Amino acid sequence: AKRHRDTMRGLLALYVGGMGARGKNFYNDMAVKYGFGDAAKKIQDLYLDGHKRDAEAEVPEAWLEAGNLVGPESFVKERIAAFKEAGVTSLQVTPAFGTDGLASIAQVKEWLA
Repeated sequence: AKRHRDTMRGLLALYVGGMGARGKNFYNDMAVKYGFGDAAKKIQDLYLDGHKRDAEAEVPEAWLEAGNLVGPESFVKERIAAFKEAGVTSLQVTPAFGTDGLASIAQVKEWLA
């Protein structure tokens, strides 16, 4: 599961580090609200200074675990319940692994019902 979560490092680094300017980046602000303020600053500084790979390396594993539904069925169901309890009303589901993306989306939809 870790190697699958690691594929999200580049996307998080792009959004937190490269979408907007220092002091005006929705995703960076969101990272701060999630408790990853120090990492968000490092990621943004590195990304905007052209060190994209170093920025990716700064994405904390805990952040990847908290924000991605990657793992066995029991873990995914547990995370869905936690998101629901926290007031989350929509999830973006992008099946990145497996052989049948539509079946994966259907399965998650069933768990959301």
